[in-house]
Amino acid sequence: MHVELVRGSIVESRHHVHVAVVEGAGTLVAHAGDPDLVTFMRSVAKPFQALPVVVDGAAERFGLSEEDLALCCASHSSEPAQVERVRAFLAKIGAAEADLLCGPHRPLSDAVAKDYETRGVRLTAIHSNCSGKHTGMLALARHHGWPTAGYNQPEHPVQQRCLEEVSRWTDVPADRMGRGTDGCSVVTFALPLRNMAWGWARLANAEFGMRNAELKPAGGLRIPHSALRIRQAMLAHPDLLSGAGRPCCDIMRAHPGRVIAKVGAEGVYAALLVREGWGVALKVEDGHSAAAVLAIAAVLEQLGLGLLPASLGARSISNSRGAVVGELRVRGEIAR
Repeated sequence: MHVELVRGSIVESRHHVHVAVVEGAGTLVAHAGDPDLVTFMRSVAKPFQALPVVVDGAAERFGLSEEDLALCCASHSSEPAQVERVRAFLAKIGAAEADLLCGPHRPLSDAVAKDYETRGVRLTAIHSNCSGKHTGMLALARHHGWPTAGYNQPEHPVQQRCLEEVSRWTDVPADRMGRGTDGCSVVTFALPLRNMAWGWARLANAEFGMRNAELKPAGGLRIPHSALRIRQAMLAHPDLLSGAGRPCCDIMRAHPGRVIAKVGAEGVYAALLVREGWGVALKVEDGHSAAAVLAIAAVLEQLGLGLLPASLGARSISNSRGAVVGELRVRGEIAR
């Protein structure tokens, strides 16, 4: 499978796509390219980095809402309402924006970025698409009594706890997990696409990783499995997980409750098909982000998700005068 840019009648560029589709027991359901390609998870890791917040009791202690948990998993658009929610989240845990160690960047939404530029909004750490994830990490540190200073460093207990959880869900031993520094300054993990997809598939399984305490009734009610809380938060709030007009949000709104789609940097994407219990991990080899959007939409349709918005299909390429001069399109299919 590849995504090609056609200009006139000539294929100008090809972006090779690697895909792994895995079911909950770890069996490869479908693939394209090399399903064992090792690459960094980037933001695809966020649900697993958020899980300790629930598993370890920080969510209960600080009264975190479903919206707060969605923000822990988000690559949000820096929309004003999203930023205000992160600010309220920080207040719940007794932290301040100055505690965030993610740097500011241009919003991922062009519409938001242009609005801020027009209004002269000064971007700070809270505008980072990862500010919810970082607030979750601060909540975990405060809950355990760990220092909040340096929570982004590899040796800090927060990052070690996230490593443990990513390892548990992806079945890659921590000492064999590749590690680097993500764009937002915390640790990012490198592992085979097959294992990434397996971790995502396990989010559909209410039994996997269930802690003993979660098996016991509390006050006559079953305590929600932590993974289900994270999964439900993402399913219920595509507007927080991504943002208006962004591909993840558009995919999820087209099929409510049926799919979670999560973008990562450098041409990485992951998804969970809830009904089938299939996890999907995808990498465009050269990191082309627009190609990754087209590729994940094509893969999900080929897996039977159903029609997605036309904006996620073949994309016209225009020149500086607005004339259409080419097309970006997917070629090839996943192998079953």
